[in-house]
Amino acid sequence: MGGKRRIGKSASVFRIKITKGLNTESVIKITDNSGAKLAKIIAVLGRTTRLNRYPNACVGDMVVVSIKKGNPDLRRKILKAVIVRQKQTIRRIDGTRIKFEDNAGVLVTDDGDPKASQINGPIAREVAELFPRISNVASLII
Repeated sequence: MGGKRRIGKSASVFRIKITKGLNTESVIKITDNSGAKLAKIIAVLGRTTRLNRYPNACVGDMVVVSIKKGNPDLRRKILKAVIVRQKQTIRRIDGTRIKFEDNAGVLVTDDGDPKASQINGPIAREVAELFPRISNVASLII
C-alpha cells in the first residue's frame, strides 16, 4: 500500500549511491578545531539494514561517535559527526573516481551545524551539497 518513509537529511536531497567505506566500530580522525582527535563510530543515523547486520557509513552520512582521543573534557563523550573523507574509492556520476588519504569526520550539532570554526584539509563535494554550513567553514572542497 504505502511506501517506506525516509528519515533524516537524505529525504530532502537526492543522494547518489556511494560505496560505503566505513563500518561500525571504525576509528576516524576528527579534522576540525573542536579539540577531539580520534573518534569511534558507534551508530549510523538514517540507515536501516538487514536483521543482525551492522550499518555502514560513507561520505555525507551523519554518525554517532565516541571520542577516544583529545581534550579531557571531550573524551568518552557521545556526539554526532559527519563523514567528510574516506579511503574507499568514491565513483561520481561523471565517471571520475576519488579517494582520500584518511577517514575523517567533523563534529556537528543535531541540526547539522559544525561545532568548530575551522576544518583542516579537503572535504568531498557530496558533503558540501548535503551540509552547506560545513562547506562554508571548509578550506577546500574536492
